[in-house]
Amino acid sequence: MDQKTIQPHIFFFPYMSHGHMIPTIDMAKLFASKGIKTTIISTPHNLSLFSKAIERSKLSGFEIGVLALKFPAVEVGLPEGCENAHMVETQEELQKFLKATTLLAQQLEQLLKDHQPNCLVADIFFPWATDVAAKFGIPRLVFHGTNFISLCVSHHLMKMDLSIVSDSEPLVIPNLPHEHKLAGNQIPDFMKQESELRSFGKAAAESEWRSHGVLVNSFYELEPAYADHYRNFLGIKAWHIGPTFLCNKEIEDKAKRGPKASLDEHEFLKWLSSKEPNSVIYVSFGSVVKFDDAQLLEIALGLEASGQQFIWVVKKEKSDQENKEDWLPEGFEDRVEGRGLVIRGWAPQVPILEHQATGGFVTHCGWNSTMEAVTAGVPMATWPAFADQFYNEKLVTEILGIGVRVVEGAKKWARFGGDRVKKENIEKAVTEVMVGKDAEEMRSRAKALGEMARKSVEEGGSSYKDLNALIQELGLHMCII
Repeated sequence: MDQKTIQPHIFFFPYMSHGHMIPTIDMAKLFASKGIKTTIISTPHNLSLFSKAIERSKLSGFEIGVLALKFPAVEVGLPEGCENAHMVETQEELQKFLKATTLLAQQLEQLLKDHQPNCLVADIFFPWATDVAAKFGIPRLVFHGTNFISLCVSHHLMKMDLSIVSDSEPLVIPNLPHEHKLAGNQIPDFMKQESELRSFGKAAAESEWRSHGVLVNSFYELEPAYADHYRNFLGIKAWHIGPTFLCNKEIEDKAKRGPKASLDEHEFLKWLSSKEPNSVIYVSFGSVVKFDDAQLLEIALGLEASGQQFIWVVKKEKSDQENKEDWLPEGFEDRVEGRGLVIRGWAPQVPILEHQATGGFVTHCGWNSTMEAVTAGVPMATWPAFADQFYNEKLVTEILGIGVRVVEGAKKWARFGGDRVKKENIEKAVTEVMVGKDAEEMRSRAKALGEMARKSVEEGGSSYKDLNALIQELGLHMCII
């Protein structure tokens, strides 16, 4: 009798945002490295953004496929082609975008029926995916894109009455390993009252309990008290399998994880290589945080006043020579030539953070950015804008002691706009993290955490063992029939 080898197959279904798609592709590579067939599901626009990263993975021997869904943008009142969260400009558009994602259920159901994968890893933004997978007896794993501390805080918040929270009296979140306080302006209005978005948040939280479990892009040694609290106090199954991006070994793989870079990586790496170790601060706020021209001007003035060397990534296009760029002080790039590099658009972050010349990072505290900085051993100047970024700031500055706040005190939740941060705050934070009295101590702690991060994914490490335990539990092994 002829024998047939059955290869296990996992579907990965990320939220349509750079910050969710990039780590999901890394996860797909991670599972593919264990001999598991992986398929990424998304829309044509999003798959095109990451086609080179996926193609490079295939050339490296990873079995990663793609399947496309039609995104119903027009059906919910969004422009045709609005398929990624970074295209959303207002709270109203965000609600429409989330509504559109709920209309993908039927298409996902058809793909599951046609391909019968062994497991579905679906983003937390798709709470309905658990029921869709259950129709076919397929276990659904949740991917959040954040860490244990944020998962714990969010779950406790969902159980609290937030309608009575005021800006003057901070809210104390009970039962956590450390004291957590949130000012009223750090909690969005839609969380303080019954709304579509609050209902969406509750459904997402409930899906964690109802699913087979949660995948967390973190490592145990970074936040052990919160990993234990999430699993034991909240009673949710979870596996820490990060830092997932460490599956990328070559410089080309690290540089081409996201959309096409605005500047060839060899150019900025050459620029960095001309600098002394730990002498350059890297400034970037991810793909979703949006600053107006006045705030960008303050950043430019703060960087210039600090006297530090820097790389600054700005989501702007280069203007024609005749057109003045209002977000830059006149003559700015001429004055900082040699010590400052402005990159307009997208930059490959990991190679910048890993370069020995990079000694600090001004960040919005998105979890991907924070995890990459921790792994590179780089201390941070923290500037959160919304969501889990506030909790990540506490982890970085208070619990781990590897960062300083750009602004002390409560900062307003502001995905779209927000209170302006003055150049003096920026100058002070940049100076503190680079050459302040505690800079070397922070850098030393950051380097030690970076070593722990890398060891966690090596054979015998905490994330290596958790990934293997998950594969064992799901029975995702080659079998011969």
